[in-house]
Amino acid sequence: MRSVILYTLARAVIFAVTAGVLALFGARGFLLLLLALLISGVVSYVLLSAQRDRMSAVVTRGVRSQREKFERSVAKEDAPRPRAD
Repeated sequence: MRSVILYTLARAVIFAVTAGVLALFGARGFLLLLLALLISGVVSYVLLSAQRDRMSAVVTRGVRSQREKFERSVAKEDAPRPRAD
């Protein structure tokens, strides 16, 4: 979970810095947000690739773990019960 938070925080910081730089160059309003979103997306894609891979591995493990728990629960629920005679 820590890697997800760090990745999200890094993306937000890159966006804020990009927006700040663009504001210094005179971008305002919708244009500022659009350019900041596009530029920070490209910068994040390049700079945060290792962090994104770590985050992806954590999320994948979590999903796999939840799926295994669910499958065990379904198998236990569907198992035949002994008859009481």
